[in-house]
This record gives sequence, C-alpha cells and structure tokens, in this order.
Amino acid sequence: MVRIVILLVMYLVSQIIEAQTTNSSNEEFDRGVNEYVTINVTVPKVSGNEGVVLFALYNSNEKFMKRETMATKEGEIKNGAVTVSFHKVASGTYAIVCLHDKNGNKRMDFNENGMPVEDYGISNNVMLMGPPNFEEAKFAVGNKSLDLTINF
Repeated sequence: MVRIVILLVMYLVSQIIEAQTTNSSNEEFDRGVNEYVTINVTVPKVSGNEGVVLFALYNSNEKFMKRETMATKEGEIKNGAVTVSFHKVASGTYAIVCLHDKNGNKRMDFNENGMPVEDYGISNNVMLMGPPNFEEAKFAVGNKSLDLTINF
C-alpha cells in the first residue's frame, strides 16, 4: 500500500515537471490586476550541483499537480542552492511544487523498486505519506512580495 501511494506521488510530480515544457512560455502572467508582487523561492540545500531545479506555481486546488500551472521556472544550482522568482503575481492563493532534475530529462526518476531518486518539495514544506495537496501547500499573496524557502 505504501509503495502504491509513493508511486502515485511520484507520478503526479512527474506530470508537473512534464508541464514545464508545455508552459515554459508563461514567464509572467497577467490577470487584469494593476498591482503585482514577486514571489522569490529558495531551495537552500540541493544535493549536488548537477542538473536544475524545476518549479511549478499553481493557483487552485483543481489545477494542483496537473499540467495547468500558472507559471513554471527552471533554476540553476549554485553552491548547493537555487533561487527563482515569479514576477507579476496578483494577490490570491497559490502553491508551489519543485523537483531536483539531476539528469535534465524534465521528469521524476525512480529506482527499480519505484522509489524516487530525485528530491522534491512543496510550499509550506509539508511532506505527507500520500500525494501533496493544495490545502496543505497553499499560501496567500497580498500586496507585498514574498520570500519562500522550500526544503527537500
């Protein structure tokens, strides 16, 4: 049962990362709001400098962990850490998922037992025994820029 749950979580994370290629052009987004903020996201302890860290920003439970992201980013790892910024974000409720894509294939990789071999994390640093959910990962964006830290 635990293996099935882990496989489900990893499949969903893989779907997020695959969405990176379909949504890579949404560098900045506009919802018709005049005031925007920036969300700066840092992953401070990446296991190694190889590859990149992929980020996906979501704005609803219905779209969370699916290919319908608000925006995606790819961060270069420097000295074991990475920071990306989502610009022109309107006020609202959001969640972020990220993955250390060590080999650059834009998806989560697994060993022969179905366990992930690449690190991942979500906003609020919630790690459950099941798939991540929007309610646990969500955070509010108001009229001031945010600095978030996601741990693997």
